[in-house]
Amino acid sequence: MVVDMELQEAKDAVLQLMKEKDKIESDLRALKEILDSNHIGMDEPLVDSEGYPRQDINVYQVRHTRHKIIRLTNDHKNLMKKIEEGLHRVHALAGASIAEQPISDVSDNQETEALEPFLRVNLVSPGSPAETAGIQVEDLILEFGSVHCRNFKSLTDIGKLVENSRYKTINVKIKRGSNTIVLSLTPRPWVGKGLLGCNVIPVEIVER
Repeated sequence: MVVDMELQEAKDAVLQLMKEKDKIESDLRALKEILDSNHIGMDEPLVDSEGYPRQDINVYQVRHTRHKIIRLTNDHKNLMKKIEEGLHRVHALAGASIAEQPISDVSDNQETEALEPFLRVNLVSPGSPAETAGIQVEDLILEFGSVHCRNFKSLTDIGKLVENSRYKTINVKIKRGSNTIVLSLTPRPWVGKGLLGCNVIPVEIVER
């Protein structure tokens, strides 16, 4: 479908921006180490009290590094704006894609019936990978990638799976009301904390 193609393109664009952001942040850390090696920050003077270049630092290196840091910091701010705009676009397209799809994507009803919900979603942050995927508060999770009610031991299982699946798609099978839906979730860094931007709790705590 056209919406799905646009959604994938929008996701890919955001992922590319994320990679650029990571590169800039890495470069900024390296530049800060140069300043640290000179025992100087961004604001201290480069000349002594008599107006001569300081002898205790590499003045040319520090000046050049400061200039790069200022330029990269501005690039980072612009990139964060683009990422935010991209996430809004992905979210809008994801909503349109979900609206176009039949609410049940599961063909094997016997398998679905055999699976019981083992997690409940109790928080979804705006603009997060979870919201982008279409996950909603109160969704009951039947399968999270390879984890389901029969092999789930603790939330640590989910945490490890998520950490090992950065930028990879995880299929999440959820029960929403009387409907069963399969969503595609891609764990990745975003403007908030963690790689998902949602919180889940074991169903036992709520219902048993």
